[in-house]
Amino acid sequence: MFSPTTYTERRKRLAQLVGSGLILLPGNGEAAMNYRGNTYPFKQDSNFRYFAGHNQPDLVLTIDAATGESHLYGDDLTLDDIVWMGEHPSTAELAERIGARAGGSLEDLAQLLKTAKNVHYLPPYREARQRHIEEWLGEGTAPSKELIRAVVELRSVKSAEEIAEMERAVRTSLKMHEAARAQTKPGMTEAEVAGLIEGIAISGGGRLSYPAIVTRNGHILHNHYHGNTLQEGDLLLIDAGAETPTGYAGDLTRTFAVGREMDERQQAVYDIVNDAKERVIKAIRPGVAYRDLHDQSARIIVDGLKELGLMRGDTNEAVAAGAHALFYPHGLGHMIGLDVHDMEDLGEDFVGYDDRIKRSPLFGTRNLRLGRELREGFVVTVEPGIYFIPTLIDRWREENNHTQFIDYEAVAAYRNFGGIRLEDDVVVTGGGARVLGKSE
Repeated sequence: MFSPTTYTERRKRLAQLVGSGLILLPGNGEAAMNYRGNTYPFKQDSNFRYFAGHNQPDLVLTIDAATGESHLYGDDLTLDDIVWMGEHPSTAELAERIGARAGGSLEDLAQLLKTAKNVHYLPPYREARQRHIEEWLGEGTAPSKELIRAVVELRSVKSAEEIAEMERAVRTSLKMHEAARAQTKPGMTEAEVAGLIEGIAISGGGRLSYPAIVTRNGHILHNHYHGNTLQEGDLLLIDAGAETPTGYAGDLTRTFAVGREMDERQQAVYDIVNDAKERVIKAIRPGVAYRDLHDQSARIIVDGLKELGLMRGDTNEAVAAGAHALFYPHGLGHMIGLDVHDMEDLGEDFVGYDDRIKRSPLFGTRNLRLGRELREGFVVTVEPGIYFIPTLIDRWREENNHTQFIDYEAVAAYRNFGGIRLEDDVVVTGGGARVLGKSE
C-alpha cells in the first residue's frame, strides 16, 4: 500500500469532482470456484483499491462528496474465521491505515443506505455486486456518470509512485518473457511454457495480471488453449504480464521462433511489426490523439505488406477504407494501470474517447480501445501485429473485399503463417514517451 496521505488526497479530489451526494465504492468479495469454501484467487475491485488501498474482501468505502469525509465498512472476523484464516486487522484498524473513519458493519451500511439520498456508484461487473446494489438502494437505480467521469479523470494520470509500481510489474514481466525464450525447446507443450512464466509472476510477489496467451496459433488473438506440442520453427506468441503486490499490471507481448532463428519470411513480417511499434513510440507525446497513432501504425504495416507483395495501391486510401484490417484487426493499444485494460469496467468509451474523438465504425479500427488525446502521465500499451486468419481471408476473398488493395493470390501462400504481435508498456512524458522496463 501507499501512504495514508495518498488515499486521503485521492478521495478529497474525487469528492471535489463529484460535488454532492454519497459516493459508494464496494470492494469485491470472494468468488466460489465450485463450492463456497473453495474460491478463485482473490482479485480486489480496482476502483476500491485506488481509493482505499486494501486487498481484503468484503469491504465497502463511502465518501461524502460535500465534506470529503470517508468511512470504511466491513464485518470483523468471527472466532471460526480466525481458526481457518488466522488473525486479521479489524475494520477500524484498516480504516485508520488509509486515513478514513470506521463506519461499522455491513448491516450498519445497509441501514445507512436505506435513507441516503443521491448515492453515486459505478457500473457493477459482477452479479454479486449488482445484487448488493439492488438490496441497498432498491431496483431502478443507475450508475452515476458524474462518478464515472471523475474516476476516469483521476485514474488516467499516473503518479510517480504508481509509475514506479508499473516499472516493477514490467520488470517481472520481462523476466517471464526472457525465461520463456531461453528455455522453450521443440517437443515442449505450450502448457509447460505457460507454467514457467506463471511461476515467475508468482515469485515476483503477485500473480499474472491476466490469463496468459501462449500459443503457436498467434492468429487467434485471445487464444488461451495451451495443449499444442511445439515444433522447431513454430512461431510462439506469448502475451503475458505480471501484477505487483499493490495490484499494478504489466502487459507485454513477444513472438519468436522455437528452436532456431526466424526464417526469412518470418523475419520480414516481424520486422514490419517491430518497425510499426518503434516508430509509434517515437511519435508519442502529450496532445497527440491515440487514434492518429493507430492510423500511423496501420500505414506502416500497409507499406511493409506492399513490399512483400501482399498489398498494393495508395497506402492512405487503403487505411481509410479499412483494408489493413485483414492483417491487423485490432487496435494499437489501451490504457494500463491497476487493470491491464485500465478502467474498462467503467465503459470503454468513457475511458478511451471523448466528445471530440469518437470510435470508428470500421471493422478492426472499431476495436481500438483508446482514441483520445494523450496526456502526460498516461500509461499505454503499444501492440501492433500482423496476422493471417484463414477464415477471415476466405470470407473477404469470397466477398471481393478491397481487391484494389489486397493480392489474395499472394496472401494464399501465407495461409498457415500464424501471427506476430509485439507489445511494450509506455508512459507519456512531458516531451515524449518512455518505455517501461528500460533504462532512460
